[in-house]
Amino acid sequence: MASEAPTTGKPSRRRLYAWVVLALAFSLLLSDYMSRQVLAAVFVPLGQELSLDKGQLGSLISVVALMVGLLTLPISILADRWGRVRSLVVMAVLWSLATLACAFAQTYEQLLVARFFVGVGEAAYGSVGIALVLSLFAPRVHGALSAAFMAGGSFGTMFGTALGGVIAVQFGWRWSIASMAVLGLLLVAAFRLIVTEARVRRHEVPAEDVVVEEVAAEETPVADSGPKLDRAPFSSLFTNPAVLCAYFGSGMQMFMAAVMLTWLPTFFKEAYNLPVDKAGGMAAIFVMLVGSGMVVCGFFADRISLSDPTRKWTAGVAFCSIAFVSLMFAFRMPTGTTQLVLLGIGAFFSAGCSGTSAAMVASLTHRSIQASAMGTLTLANNLLGLAAAPLLIGILADSMGLMGALKIAPLVYIPAAAAMIVGRRLHPAGLARLRAISSGVAR
Repeated sequence: MASEAPTTGKPSRRRLYAWVVLALAFSLLLSDYMSRQVLAAVFVPLGQELSLDKGQLGSLISVVALMVGLLTLPISILADRWGRVRSLVVMAVLWSLATLACAFAQTYEQLLVARFFVGVGEAAYGSVGIALVLSLFAPRVHGALSAAFMAGGSFGTMFGTALGGVIAVQFGWRWSIASMAVLGLLLVAAFRLIVTEARVRRHEVPAEDVVVEEVAAEETPVADSGPKLDRAPFSSLFTNPAVLCAYFGSGMQMFMAAVMLTWLPTFFKEAYNLPVDKAGGMAAIFVMLVGSGMVVCGFFADRISLSDPTRKWTAGVAFCSIAFVSLMFAFRMPTGTTQLVLLGIGAFFSAGCSGTSAAMVASLTHRSIQASAMGTLTLANNLLGLAAAPLLIGILADSMGLMGALKIAPLVYIPAAAAMIVGRRLHPAGLARLRAISSGVAR
């Protein structure tokens, strides 16, 4: 259209709008996780007022992650058809209103239902939000933007935990939750005013500027092997053993990361006898280390694997091993400086495999179904880690105490590391399967 030409012809204007959209989308991502994790900061006063045990408290975190895991893929598909901007607005309004409902809940059942809808609203925000942002930027920065979005969850958790604890001490736990809902509604209003489907289309990176790396073209073709596939079969997401190892290893290492995000405020409250606000602030520091570690570990793995992609698997094994040793010792030591140092090291590496796992999945799946592959990885991360950890550790804490549960939690790194060792061995065979699919050969 004629009206699109001027905008397309001004790269600086297009870049400015892209950064504005990125800032708004990232702010909503922070709001997403602040609304999701603020409950962890107020577990103690909330549990006391509503007479909840740790298993019930953990389930309030788990139900959100469970819905995110189950609904990310179908909602992402719907968003591509209905419109990403419209979908993001509906998502943010839903999770904000559901968070507000949590502030008025009088029973565990009411709170669980409200948290269920928080999960429904947040289900596909990460995948749809990053897809929207990437459409406005050149491919050369897509990796950095994706890593920032992945780590944004930890930073949102950090802000929610710290701010929630402070507000809870001053005004009560209900106001902590309500403030997150109000923030979300204000941000989505700003997003709706500035970001529209039409404006996004006008400011998208022109097709002629997009450099697509044709991985399949670099691979050895199989001549006369039958008709070429325009799209890889969906079943190939689950028939490549190396990809399955990446799914499983990623989900297992996310288990311990979820333990840190959920239970550290309560740990500092009980083990260090800190008030709710100080416990939340202390936990926020370690949550920040989780997010920082995701970015740094991903960058490090990329650097060492430039000449050999399988080194990403090796890096994943190393990250799991460091986190395992650090956290196993940390939760067995008396409170003090040494424990905090070990806890910080463990937190930094606790989710270090996130980026490497995503990279392995992307490198071993056909380009035509990589979005579905990322959705499947998200499903594994949530079902095996983010949803399972809060509930399971809460149940164990009710029977053996929180410290007893935290002492055995790092054991999940053993199967995580084992899966990555197996994945490294299976990587050549996985590439062969991808090569066959790209060449149109039925296997």
